[in-house]
Amino acid sequence: MNYISAAEAAKKWGISERSVRNYCAEGRVDGAELIGKTWTIPESAEKPGRKKKTSARRSSSRKQAKEMPHWQYILIAMLVSSAVMFIAYHLVFKQVIFRFTTCEGIKIYETCIPKGYNVYGLDISHHQGKINWEKLKRENPKECPISFVYMKATEGKDHKDTQFDTNWQKAKEHGFTRGAYHYFSPYSTGLEQATMFTETVKMEKGDLAPVIDVEEKPTDKALFMQELKIFIAKIEEHYGIKPIIYSGKKYKARYLNDKYFDRFPTWIAHYYVDTLEVNQTWTIWQCSDRGRLPGINRNVDINIFNGTPETLENFKKR
Repeated sequence: MNYISAAEAAKKWGISERSVRNYCAEGRVDGAELIGKTWTIPESAEKPGRKKKTSARRSSSRKQAKEMPHWQYILIAMLVSSAVMFIAYHLVFKQVIFRFTTCEGIKIYETCIPKGYNVYGLDISHHQGKINWEKLKRENPKECPISFVYMKATEGKDHKDTQFDTNWQKAKEHGFTRGAYHYFSPYSTGLEQATMFTETVKMEKGDLAPVIDVEEKPTDKALFMQELKIFIAKIEEHYGIKPIIYSGKKYKARYLNDKYFDRFPTWIAHYYVDTLEVNQTWTIWQCSDRGRLPGINRNVDINIFNGTPETLENFKKR
């Protein structure tokens, strides 16, 4: 039997020499032998045919996704609808309903406020924009006049409210009892924040006690409470008066349930109700966030002091 080389076979079959060697290695060339590093191929050997590509047939037996029972679809739809209705009620409809239902209290400031109190106030910040203090004083409602104004001074360790200096000065000039508050942040130490507040707010005789606005949900409650206590102690030491702690009703019950905080006056934010039910005597009640007053072009918080003009004196710097 006569033999030819891989190069000769490649020429004969019209393919590359590499393809010939691959055919031989795959055993597709009858009688081909590897001698040393060279393939010898019978002269009579035929060019191997192309491999038939075995197309991967998609199995018709692919598992169909198991459909949920019809009742599960109904249950999910009901749960989603309930969640949406709950959120919508508390964010939108509760406010609208309260505005248009019969007011059991006093209809004033374009909202309804609880009756039985006679000392009212506002709390403001840059969110209210530039206030026309002259108009606010001139058109202050006679039935329920605004007598005190708290204004945001600082937040965290390095933020000062852009309207604080103006509001602080104008409130005094126009005869309103003024007070300043700090928005407490979980991202700075109590000492850093106390330093920021005391360097910003220069209280004078007759100014209301400073307020700590606490409403951020902490990731580490123990550390957050520790820093808050440091802040409160520094503020009380610096100004010589107990600060007031502001928070929401639910927030206070969840995060400020330490007896330490019961030593301080409480300011509770709780809207769209006629009575405030809490386990502790409260000092100020933020009863509405939808008030409107002359001289202020945006909604403003309305607050009630739990006392008389005479007892309000106890919360002023002497």
